Amino acid sequence: MHLDHDLDARFPHRHSYSAAAPGRPDGTRRALRLGLGGPVGTGKTATVAALCRALRDELSLAVVTNDIYTREDAEFLLREAVLPAGRITAVETGACPHTAIRDDISANLEAVEDLEDAVGPLDLILVESGGDNLTATFSRGLVDAQIFVIDVAGGDDIPRKGGPGVTTADLLVINKTDLAPYVGVDLEGMARDAKAQRGDLPVTFTSLKSDNGVQPVTNWVRARLADWTAGPA
Repeated sequence: MHLDHDLDARFPHRHSYSAAAPGRPDGTRRALRLGLGGPVGTGKTATVAALCRALRDELSLAVVTNDIYTREDAEFLLREAVLPAGRITAVETGACPHTAIRDDISANLEAVEDLEDAVGPLDLILVESGGDNLTATFSRGLVDAQIFVIDVAGGDDIPRKGGPGVTTADLLVINKTDLAPYVGVDLEGMARDAKAQRGDLPVTFTSLKSDNGVQPVTNWVRARLADWTAGPA
């Protein structure tokens, strides 16, 4: 159990960069930056696509994807036409995905800033990590908040295993709930284990195959954006 949430001592790499300033050089408030991480196959790109479809008519948004040697996730989003092509860009990390979202964020930070310069002003930028393990976290210098996506097909012991991604993300998403009956997963048990690991940090369950299945995540994003825009530039 990690209810003490002594995160600074346990995960010092979370602070490898200082938090990015909220203002842009022209004095306006920059976009809210949200990171999405999680293991391979949990539905990160599908979650990004669903968020874009749900929010694109009300917000100005853009996406940065990360893959090791390809641009596959960005190409998926482009094929799905979730946003105009100029609002989607890709970073090829060339190494483990966490290196580009936590250890050396320069390529991602440049991509984020280039998008704001090219198609801004933006309300929201989604930064999707390549598939990683339960230790994946984003640098505070890159994103303002982070979402960690796991799925029921990975087993109902995943929340119990913890790891920085599960225990410290601002939102934990447990995806593919529609598969629970077929893989013998106890969703109530997953909820209890996630609560034990995360304390008061929020957890939501999603099934992106269902109508408006991304709504719990969309509601959380809207609340974060409201808090962000209310703050000083």
